Amino acid sequence: MTAEPLEIYLEEGDLERGLRDDVRAGLSAGRKWLPPKWFYDARGSELFEEITRLPEYYPTRAERAVLEAHAPDIAALTGAKTLIELGSGSSEKTRLLLDAFTRRGGLGTFVPLDVSVSALRGSTAQIAADYPRLRVRGIVGDFTRQLDRLPTGGRRLVVFLGGTIGNLLPAERAEFLTAMRAALEVGDWLLVGTDLVKDPSVIVPAYDDAAGVTAEFNRNVLHVINRELGADFDPAAFEHVAVWDPDHEWIEMRLRATRPMSVRVLGLTVDFAAGEELRTEVSAKFHREGVAAELASAGFATAEFWTDPDGLFGVTLARAR
Repeated sequence: MTAEPLEIYLEEGDLERGLRDDVRAGLSAGRKWLPPKWFYDARGSELFEEITRLPEYYPTRAERAVLEAHAPDIAALTGAKTLIELGSGSSEKTRLLLDAFTRRGGLGTFVPLDVSVSALRGSTAQIAADYPRLRVRGIVGDFTRQLDRLPTGGRRLVVFLGGTIGNLLPAERAEFLTAMRAALEVGDWLLVGTDLVKDPSVIVPAYDDAAGVTAEFNRNVLHVINRELGADFDPAAFEHVAVWDPDHEWIEMRLRATRPMSVRVLGLTVDFAAGEELRTEVSAKFHREGVAAELASAGFATAEFWTDPDGLFGVTLARAR
């Protein structure tokens, strides 16, 4: 079976407007910031794939270990007819679930949602070829805005992996989970991956590797802004910084100006003092009880919580109530 034509709810113009709005707001703030979603052009995606293979970067390996151990349990517990993946990318880890559902039988449709048309075209074609009995419906959309576009009917399992939920600030997480619950029916399922709180000596190197790949990934957002908005950032004039915030229990990635400079973008002149930092990512870490509480507040009941053998990463299966 071939993949169905992509359902596109997010156009290039929407992405450009979103980038413009974020850059204008973030660079005009008292403490400058940019959202991490703009890391991921083609080069940024390549760099992140490289990061996931680094010895310091444990989240991908730990989450994969959970899925390898419990994918059959997830298939048996949910009995899902439709599997929906948010921020799907290549859907590599999701294949562990697809394999488990294929062995069990009953899954009819796979729906990956991603902002990238090119990534979705490639992944849906490959999934359709590898799972010929599966209906594959790719949706081009933003999971923070287009949850109302998810297909309805049948027992659904929505998968949100990679610890991506940690990139949302607490108020944004609450808004996202509430919207997620509104998009589901009672009895539908949500599977979410969360990086867990642990010693900062383990966390920080995952965001500041010895080879400097994460530093290059971090600076890539400046290349994106230069290319897409005609800015004149000098990416080499910013150094990568990763800082653990014990009060919020999250890690921040920042870009620190190594000298005073002025940057022109969108008709603005943005001044940086030497040592001034631009926050590019927040990655929250979680406790099991906190994950369950946030899900409960949004209308989900936790059914299962699993970790890898080292307790680094958690995967929660929750049901809409």
